[in-house]
Amino acid sequence: MTPWGEELDPDEVLPEYPRPQLVRGGHLNLNGRWRYAFAPAEPDGPEAYDGEIIVPFSPESPLSGVNRRLLPGETLWYRREFDAPDLPNDPDGSDRSDRSDASDGRDGRVLLHFGAVDQWCRVTVNGAEAGTHDGGYLPFAFDVTGLLRDGGPNTLVVEVRDPSDTGDLGWGKQKLERGGIWYTAQSGIWQTVWAERVPNLFVERLTFVPHLDDSCVEVTVHAAGGDARVTVEADGRTVARAQAAAGTPVRIPLDDVHAWTPEDPFLYDVTVELGDDTVTSYFGMRSFGVGPDENGIPRLLLNGRPYFHAGVLDQGYWPDGMYTAPSDAALVHDIATMKRLGFTMLRKHIKVEPLRWYHHCDRLGILVWQDFVSGGGPYRPEVVSAPAFLPVRLDDSGERGHRRFGRADAAARERFRREMRETVEHLRSVVSIAVWVPFNEGWGQFDAADVAREVAELDPTRTVDHASGWHDQGAGDLRSLHVYFRRFRVPRRRDGRVLVLSEYGGYNLRLDGHAWNDEDFGYRRYHDAARFGGAFARLHALQIVPAIPLGLSATVYTQLSDVEDELNGLLTYDRKVCKLPERLVRGVNRRLNFG
Repeated sequence: MTPWGEELDPDEVLPEYPRPQLVRGGHLNLNGRWRYAFAPAEPDGPEAYDGEIIVPFSPESPLSGVNRRLLPGETLWYRREFDAPDLPNDPDGSDRSDRSDASDGRDGRVLLHFGAVDQWCRVTVNGAEAGTHDGGYLPFAFDVTGLLRDGGPNTLVVEVRDPSDTGDLGWGKQKLERGGIWYTAQSGIWQTVWAERVPNLFVERLTFVPHLDDSCVEVTVHAAGGDARVTVEADGRTVARAQAAAGTPVRIPLDDVHAWTPEDPFLYDVTVELGDDTVTSYFGMRSFGVGPDENGIPRLLLNGRPYFHAGVLDQGYWPDGMYTAPSDAALVHDIATMKRLGFTMLRKHIKVEPLRWYHHCDRLGILVWQDFVSGGGPYRPEVVSAPAFLPVRLDDSGERGHRRFGRADAAARERFRREMRETVEHLRSVVSIAVWVPFNEGWGQFDAADVAREVAELDPTRTVDHASGWHDQGAGDLRSLHVYFRRFRVPRRRDGRVLVLSEYGGYNLRLDGHAWNDEDFGYRRYHDAARFGGAFARLHALQIVPAIPLGLSATVYTQLSDVEDELNGLLTYDRKVCKLPERLVRGVNRRLNFG
């Protein structure tokens, strides 16, 4: 158990507002105690329920109170009662009771939100279907206004099925037969469930695209119609106002732009008013790109200048909550600890986190490389394992390539592209995301060059690492290497892309009392902290630092914390111990720069 899991109050689970870049004055949090059942699929649900589950922890996790695996072909049921929410106060606390569409606080629309449900679900309210959703990592919402009862509680039922890694859907690092680099499969509701009442005309989404060179921010207010009033503040002072027609991008000029960096993570505050709806948000002014340094070497650029990305691999797994952090403070702990250790970047590995995680990266100041969720399968060892030891590069296109990489099904390939587009749109306004990573180590990889092109067209403001690790197709902005079992050397042949070491290290140290089980997986094993620390320092002094003037522009050390069998984290899985002295890690990371 983590310290936050040990202190968990089942009646106060993740109460924070779940959508920091589109905040209204209140919300109805539906986390906490639900009824659950493992029962056959029936139109009206099971006749009886098995017991109590704590949402949003998956039934496989200790914090759920269930500790039961959902198998392919089984159905998991959730049930709870709730009262419909009122229209909230404005974000500044003022009452809406005198608004034209809110005379009794019960007008407008009621939206039911799910942060993420793995994998497929059907939602009913009072026995009527609100909708279905397929995909385990992205949020969705249903308008349930017409399904609510006048007075009295409403019955919410969620039906879930999850094939996990037996199908070709996005399943990330979950496996039913877990072990080594593959982790316990989880299922069901794993992010916050919440409801809100909105006016009939309301802000559905906000998109922010900073244009640093032009000293302006492009704002799009997504709504069914109307003109919105946008107010931008810096340090509590109004710096810009604009009108924005719904759905139309509007560029808002800013004087004396305060740029965002990890060292100075300055954020502008935004208020948007549309009819009787008022929401608050924020954005940061920064730019990402690729360009030559003073010696003509391709580098990653932040705000037009070369900036070294000193990163760590972040799996986002927890021993007690699995995919779900036990508290908001736990999310903050991981980010703040890595920043304190001197890292400037987190590579979010094969997972899309709740929006609050990205918010904390934005406000605390750390860059993010965002992986898309892998799928397909089954994976062949000659594709996903052999390249760790041998110089293998396979073509991932055409019928033969698709079959070899576990992507023979055209519908599954299109599903990946659809979820990729949805992920980009979902996270587009996150300030800290610098790099998109479509594929990792050949896991369900296909047509990576074409996928990289599509991602770059979807979002030209960020860079693309099209195939992290191996099976480089010569595309994207980065030449991305993984090195675990040999000495790292800068390749002799260069192709104009930025050279990055997107995984390395993986040194492991077992700390008894903090390990998840008796297994011990890692890439180089040490038996005491002194030897581990010495090896960590030597690795960087002899291999990493000398490579920087030769072209190395980013590193991703494996990894932030232990995860199940993997004991190669800087932190133990329970987050209670940092295995190396903070001073040592900070000293190493201070040398990872362009001088």
